[in-house]
Amino acid sequence: MANILSAQKKNRQRIKHEARNRADKSAMRNAVKKLRAAIEAKNAKQAKDLLASASRLVDRAGQKGVIKPRAASRTVSRLTVAVNALSAK
Repeated sequence: MANILSAQKKNRQRIKHEARNRADKSAMRNAVKKLRAAIEAKNAKQAKDLLASASRLVDRAGQKGVIKPRAASRTVSRLTVAVNALSAK
Protein backbone atom coordinates (compact mmCIF):
# COMPACT_ATOMS: atom_id res chain seq x y z
CA MET A 1 0.00 0.00 0.00
CA ALA A 2 1.29 3.42 -0.92
CA ASN A 3 2.06 5.86 1.88
CA ILE A 4 2.29 9.06 -0.15
CA LEU A 5 -0.98 10.83 -1.02
CA SER A 6 -0.13 11.29 -4.68
CA ALA A 7 0.75 7.59 -4.97
CA GLN A 8 -2.54 6.66 -3.31
CA LYS A 9 -4.45 8.83 -5.77
CA LYS A 10 -2.57 7.35 -8.73
CA ASN A 11 -3.44 3.87 -7.48
CA ARG A 12 -7.15 4.79 -7.28
CA GLN A 13 -6.98 6.18 -10.81
CA ARG A 14 -5.21 3.06 -12.07
CA ILE A 15 -7.95 0.83 -10.67
CA LYS A 16 -10.67 2.91 -12.39
CA HIS A 17 -8.80 2.98 -15.69
CA GLU A 18 -8.18 -0.77 -15.61
CA ALA A 19 -11.87 -1.46 -15.02
CA ARG A 20 -12.92 0.89 -17.84
CA ASN A 21 -10.37 -0.56 -20.26
CA ARG A 22 -11.39 -4.12 -19.38
CA ALA A 23 -15.06 -3.31 -20.02
CA ASP A 24 -14.30 -1.58 -23.32
CA LYS A 25 -12.09 -4.43 -24.51
CA SER A 26 -14.69 -7.03 -23.53
CA ALA A 27 -17.48 -5.19 -25.35
CA MET A 28 -15.27 -4.86 -28.41
CA ARG A 29 -14.38 -8.55 -28.42
CA ASN A 30 -18.01 -9.61 -28.01
CA ALA A 31 -19.10 -7.39 -30.91
CA VAL A 32 -16.35 -8.78 -33.16
CA LYS A 33 -17.28 -12.35 -32.17
CA LYS A 34 -20.94 -11.77 -33.08
CA LEU A 35 -19.92 -10.24 -36.40
CA ARG A 36 -17.59 -13.14 -37.23
CA ALA A 37 -20.37 -15.60 -36.37
CA ALA A 38 -22.72 -13.78 -38.77
CA ILE A 39 -20.03 -13.91 -41.46
CA GLU A 40 -19.53 -17.64 -40.89
CA ALA A 41 -23.30 -18.16 -41.14
CA LYS A 42 -23.26 -16.18 -44.41
CA ASN A 43 -25.94 -13.82 -43.09
CA ALA A 44 -25.17 -10.67 -45.12
CA LYS A 45 -27.90 -8.43 -43.71
CA GLN A 46 -27.08 -9.16 -40.08
CA ALA A 47 -23.35 -8.89 -40.76
CA LYS A 48 -23.80 -5.46 -42.33
CA ASP A 49 -25.75 -4.25 -39.28
CA LEU A 50 -23.21 -5.67 -36.84
CA LEU A 51 -20.29 -4.19 -38.79
CA ALA A 52 -21.30 -0.63 -37.92
CA SER A 53 -21.41 -1.24 -34.17
CA ALA A 54 -18.31 -3.45 -34.13
CA SER A 55 -16.20 -0.99 -36.12
CA ARG A 56 -17.30 1.86 -33.83
CA LEU A 57 -16.22 -0.10 -30.75
CA VAL A 58 -12.92 -1.17 -32.28
CA ASP A 59 -12.09 2.37 -33.45
CA ARG A 60 -12.94 3.77 -30.02
CA ALA A 61 -10.72 1.20 -28.32
CA GLY A 62 -7.90 2.17 -30.67
CA GLN A 63 -8.33 5.86 -29.95
CA LYS A 64 -8.44 5.36 -26.18
CA GLY A 65 -5.35 3.17 -26.13
CA VAL A 66 -7.13 -0.02 -25.10
CA ILE A 67 -5.61 -1.62 -28.18
CA LYS A 68 -3.01 -0.22 -30.54
CA PRO A 69 -4.38 2.13 -33.22
CA ARG A 70 -2.90 0.16 -36.10
CA ALA A 71 -4.38 -3.07 -34.75
CA ALA A 72 -7.78 -1.37 -34.58
CA SER A 73 -7.48 -0.13 -38.15
CA ARG A 74 -6.36 -3.53 -39.39
CA THR A 75 -9.23 -5.28 -37.61
CA VAL A 76 -11.86 -2.93 -39.02
CA SER A 77 -10.39 -3.27 -42.49
CA ARG A 78 -10.42 -7.06 -42.43
CA LEU A 79 -13.96 -7.22 -41.08
CA THR A 80 -15.15 -4.75 -43.72
CA VAL A 81 -13.55 -6.75 -46.50
CA ALA A 82 -15.18 -9.95 -45.19
CA VAL A 83 -18.64 -8.36 -45.00
CA ASN A 84 -18.30 -6.80 -48.46
CA ALA A 85 -17.22 -10.13 -49.93
CA LEU A 86 -20.22 -11.76 -48.29
CA SER A 87 -22.70 -9.26 -49.70
CA ALA A 88 -21.09 -9.39 -53.17
CA LYS A 89 -21.87 -13.09 -53.52
